[in-house]
Amino acid sequence: MLQIKNLTKIYPNGKKAVSDLSLTIDNGDLYGFIGKNGAGKTTTLKACLTIHDYDSGDILLDGVSIKSAPTECKRKMAYVPDSPILDPYLMGLQYLNLICDIYEVSEENRKQKIPALSKRFGMNEKLNDLISSYSHGMKQKLSLIGAFIHEPKLLILDEPFVALDPEAIIQLKSLMKDLCASGGSVLFSSHILDVIEKTCNKIALIRDGTLIKSGEIKQILGNSDLENVFMELNEK
Repeated sequence: MLQIKNLTKIYPNGKKAVSDLSLTIDNGDLYGFIGKNGAGKTTTLKACLTIHDYDSGDILLDGVSIKSAPTECKRKMAYVPDSPILDPYLMGLQYLNLICDIYEVSEENRKQKIPALSKRFGMNEKLNDLISSYSHGMKQKLSLIGAFIHEPKLLILDEPFVALDPEAIIQLKSLMKDLCASGGSVLFSSHILDVIEKTCNKIALIRDGTLIKSGEIKQILGNSDLENVFMELNEK
């Protein structure tokens, strides 16, 4: 699915945000990406989405470099940041139809998916309101609906549980698992270690731009838990 090969990103001030990072997300993986603030998580995710350029290495989606075919690769992906930036002058329904137009979701499919996903996130009655009236959590929910609506092969989320209410968190975890069960993949960063431990089949831990541990979560944890492993690895 997604291959990150020796990724290196250096900012203009000379700071090496990501250093020689390699990671493979296979079909069906629900992959947790963890690290302290400033560790390089968001930079890595944005590089996968072509939002950030990078200095060396390559990123492949289904064997195709995102640099050589960015549009082809982006059509297979969806992304939700921790603070979505949405057009405040659109209504929620207009935004979702715009996403459907961009990803060529048929009229038949959108008529089924928009109500179904909106109901799961408790947004049905808010879709005809302007986005400018939405809270942070509502904007997050709308962005998530837009991400799932075109059935991406790869879903990338940066701190997706921020501002979500408990019911929305439960629905999001369920949808992520459904996507992976259908052959898709999810790569997401989060500081909520308990959720990652209970949800993901694989994890990667990054520190100061360097990947220090990755693989099957059961093998990494052993008889411990993710909180203890995280603290131990960050102390070395």
